[in-house]
Amino acid sequence: MLKHSKFIFSAALSGALLFAAAMPAVAQEAQAGKAERQVFGATYSPVPTVKPGQAQVVYYRAIPAGQRTAGGAHVYVDGEFQTSLLPGGYSVFCVAPGSHTLGAYLNDQPLYKGKTVDLFKANLADGATYFLKATEDGSSGAPVPVARDVAERELANSRDQIHALSRASAVQACNNGAVYAPAPAYKDYTLSSDVLFAFNKSGFRDISAAGRTELAKLAQTLQAQPEGIKHITVIGHADLIGKADAAQRLGAARAATVKQSLAENGIPAQLIQTESRGNTEPVDDSCRKTATPANIACNEPNRRVVVRVEGQRKN
Repeated sequence: MLKHSKFIFSAALSGALLFAAAMPAVAQEAQAGKAERQVFGATYSPVPTVKPGQAQVVYYRAIPAGQRTAGGAHVYVDGEFQTSLLPGGYSVFCVAPGSHTLGAYLNDQPLYKGKTVDLFKANLADGATYFLKATEDGSSGAPVPVARDVAERELANSRDQIHALSRASAVQACNNGAVYAPAPAYKDYTLSSDVLFAFNKSGFRDISAAGRTELAKLAQTLQAQPEGIKHITVIGHADLIGKADAAQRLGAARAATVKQSLAENGIPAQLIQTESRGNTEPVDDSCRKTATPANIACNEPNRRVVVRVEGQRKN
């Protein structure tokens, strides 16, 4: 059942809403969307049942009928970042059965509440699948449990949210026996510029402590790939605030800084090239261009650095 740290939902309510899936399904379709943007992947298809030893979560953000809430909804698992859901995005992940905290938070900066406060606990059963919906009102990060038949109607045109790098250590690859389409010859690791740098900063000394940790972890991940690394392209993306030429320069400077950090963490510099897309490929193009707090928050998904690694393939 789901519970807030201050109260517990009734067993009847949680039993009705936390729907444990037990129906077989077709394999997930091949990744769609423009490869150069890598914001959304495959369109949703019914998820297979997981095998014993895991619980499966389908966390999604519905496509609103009216005006949408700007910015991403940060999903946290046990206080660690899983993804940033945009309207029409979903994330499927598995964890060990048992007690976990889950939530999806709009306008999460600068407090990052999903890490420390407003934690919502869930006791996830072995072999069960749960459908959780992110709220749009911004009142809390509480997950909304949804029955499978209702959730899958809302998920009909949703797509896999793949633009952010998960940092949730509790999350596991789902063991469901599904057969997936071959992965592309490259893999994108997307880092939030808000984690790496202060607003409008780009230098090596400007990298935050959290950013240095993330870059060190990424370097370790890349070095551990058994397939090896053929080539890396670091792509800087800026937000829609300000002029295009300034955004181009900022994206280039941040990409160069990330290259420097990866090299200092053991990745051969000769394998890495950099480029900037400026503000030409926004994840969320609904944001305004003036530097107000609301617009800065709205543009959060657009401020990112993509580390594209060639030569890696899934087995």
